[in-house]
Amino acid sequence: MKKKVFMYGLCLLGTLCTLSAKEKKGQLLYKDAKVPVEQRVEDLLSRMTLEEKVLQLNQYTLGRNTNVNNIGEAVKEIPAEIGSLIYFDRTPNLRNHMQKKAVEESRLGIPVLFGYDAIHGFRTIYPISLGQACSWNPELVEQACAVSAQEARMSGVDWTFSPMIDVARDPRWGRVAEGYGEDPYTNGVFAAASVRGYQGDDLSAEDRIAACLKHYVGYGASEAGRDYVYTEISGQTLWDTYLLPYEMGVKAGAATLMSSFNDISGVPGSANHYIMTEVLKERWGHEGFIVSDWGAIEQLKNQGLAATKKEAAMRAFNAGLEMDMMSHAYDRHLQELVEEGKVSMAQIDESVRRVLRLKFRLGLFERPYTPLTTEKERFFRPQSRATAGELAAESMVLLKNANGVLPLTNVKKIAVVGPMAKNGWDLLGSWCGHGKDTDVEMLYNGLAAEFKDKAELRYAAGCKQDGDDRSGFAEAVEAARWSDVVVLCLGEKMTWSGENASRSTIALPTIQEALAVALKEAGKPIVLVLSNGRPLELNRLEPICDAMLEIWQPGINGARPTAGILSGRINPSGKLAITFPYSTGQIPIYYNRRKSGRGHQGFYKDITSDPLYPFGHGLSYTEFTYGAITPSVTTLKRGEKLTVEVVVTNTGSRDGMETVHWFIADPYCSITRPVKELKHFEKQDIKAGESKTFRFDIDPEHDLSFVNGDGKRFLESGEYHILVKDQKMKIELLN
Repeated sequence: MKKKVFMYGLCLLGTLCTLSAKEKKGQLLYKDAKVPVEQRVEDLLSRMTLEEKVLQLNQYTLGRNTNVNNIGEAVKEIPAEIGSLIYFDRTPNLRNHMQKKAVEESRLGIPVLFGYDAIHGFRTIYPISLGQACSWNPELVEQACAVSAQEARMSGVDWTFSPMIDVARDPRWGRVAEGYGEDPYTNGVFAAASVRGYQGDDLSAEDRIAACLKHYVGYGASEAGRDYVYTEISGQTLWDTYLLPYEMGVKAGAATLMSSFNDISGVPGSANHYIMTEVLKERWGHEGFIVSDWGAIEQLKNQGLAATKKEAAMRAFNAGLEMDMMSHAYDRHLQELVEEGKVSMAQIDESVRRVLRLKFRLGLFERPYTPLTTEKERFFRPQSRATAGELAAESMVLLKNANGVLPLTNVKKIAVVGPMAKNGWDLLGSWCGHGKDTDVEMLYNGLAAEFKDKAELRYAAGCKQDGDDRSGFAEAVEAARWSDVVVLCLGEKMTWSGENASRSTIALPTIQEALAVALKEAGKPIVLVLSNGRPLELNRLEPICDAMLEIWQPGINGARPTAGILSGRINPSGKLAITFPYSTGQIPIYYNRRKSGRGHQGFYKDITSDPLYPFGHGLSYTEFTYGAITPSVTTLKRGEKLTVEVVVTNTGSRDGMETVHWFIADPYCSITRPVKELKHFEKQDIKAGESKTFRFDIDPEHDLSFVNGDGKRFLESGEYHILVKDQKMKIELLN
């Protein structure tokens, strides 16, 4: 912190030395694009009044009413000095009207920062993030985020509230759909990929936007999967599970973070000085700012931390939360708190400095307005659609394929049944940006195109997604009897997952399971296609179905990849980034648990204690054979590194992609560790008969060490295990 203060002092000194010469020429220093950003920030900050500074720390909304006749009224209600707006329109016209007011009618002409929730796409909607993680292809996710950035920036949005990287181990929590699964490292890898995709190398580029890591931190630990509620997180678990993805995202250059709703062991995330100031700013050196979640500051009253909105503003701001999203706590109370000495002017300046820094980095002072373009120019570019289809294909996970029923290579009659077969809207998933159901190709249409001139299709809905109307069962069963195979399309509505979508059970509604039972009586093979935003309880459906394909909520371009996998044109390569429990009653169940004191006891008496499908599960149409793990050394000293390799051979008859997951295990440690921890993964395309080498370069200080309850890493000598698939190799670390 002292170093930062010194640097800011130098910036201010430089500003003062050059200010007079610049102003004599009639040019304000902060408006000169040739001047370094930090000097511009300090110059502008020195000119601002307290009222102007406070307004920079608030975020309102714009664009909920898109009637063009209301543009003037909408802009009129918002102060020209406002710091940020959540922008709900998808054209830049309204944004530019508001920006013109900010630039031309405010005293200093500070542009507004426009944000929006482009979680898995802006208009070209990609698979939900949980599905993306199952691709194990960070490069492809980076490409998808770059498309979102291009569409958003051209539509008037500079900043997205994405990625969400909450480690989530309770699929009853609806927001599990928005993150990358149950593993900390996986969330961190995809956090970094998303940041690169959104921000690129130059935030001021016309096709890049600022990223926002959310929700900082521990939101995914909500008790019983109920949204917004209390989380009990020890210091140890905070560091070894929940903070890692955020650290990796910050190191990747994430411009901002969003505070979490949840109360963390008695201190709500939005008023938690330890995580926002001590960890994020002082330890990790983050130079961006934190925005609250919607209304989170005012909700400190509901959580019992603050008696009034004014007190809530004081607690949140002093803890390190720079921007108030829609609580109207800062705009109403910060100035008064400064005057009362309860908030320091130095802290106000530091917070405003962080907001201004991002606006300069985004190039908003040079290009405050978004050029007007057509929707055709902004959305659904051919490469964007292609990326959507490729990511959807790699995200899909073949859960079961009994007796090789898939691919469907020699069938002539296919019954396409179920409430998801001709449903475009729910394939988009929650937080679908500006996506429309008319943008989505329905599963039935994808199958019809795939099997044209190869097989005849017959459709029957069978039932709706919920309710108890079985009047369509007879038609569905008749179609099944006519067919060679039944493609049964079941799943969730888009509103069943996402924010405020907690569920007491992760099973599909009874009506959908009953439809499967009825179809089974036809005696034909059943291929179950699942579209959902969370792991499902499938223990009753699994015995009924011969094959099961998890397609998640795949976005606009999931139908052709689904059909391509069923036909065999595409070899499935997805693997689960989250465990599928055998039943809801097993939750929480995840791969990297700690060991039990009695490994031979403590199991459920009425059901299995094993998951139905574990983390990393996913089938292919080919076979991959793993060679032995080959280490460069088996004994090493501190400061030395090692490399481990494994050769994987495609011994089947089809080309395919395989993901190798590298785990480590520390069997004995002064702080007990999970049974195994994912440390590296790699996906490669392997042609039939070909072999590929997968490699993991291990730095013991990084890959074998652990973290204590205060975030300090330590490395102990002794035995470690490297695990790949069903292999375990021992290495020894000496003093």
